[in-house]
Amino acid sequence: MQVEFSSELIEWRGPAPFYWVSVPMREAQEIKEIAAMLTYGWGVIPVEVTVKHKTWRTSLMPKDGRYLVPIRNDVRQPLKLVVGDTLELTLDFGI
Repeated sequence: MQVEFSSELIEWRGPAPFYWVSVPMREAQEIKEIAAMLTYGWGVIPVEVTVKHKTWRTSLMPKDGRYLVPIRNDVRQPLKLVVGDTLELTLDFGI
């Protein structure tokens, strides 16, 4: 299953900065329908993410009825992604 959407890059400032994209509610509902088959605990779901020409493996984090997609610095910096950018993402769940 693949899910495609656009969403804004945000930053969470904890002990170290982390960058995320929130999955919109409609797409989050689609993911919830298959989540039980995919999660490896705590609602975390492994996924392959594509932004622009870059693809990598990560895990979605559940948050407030949606999911957050982590955008690591080794992805963000070469693509020159900054907080506030609207990103086009493809999530591939391999099913």
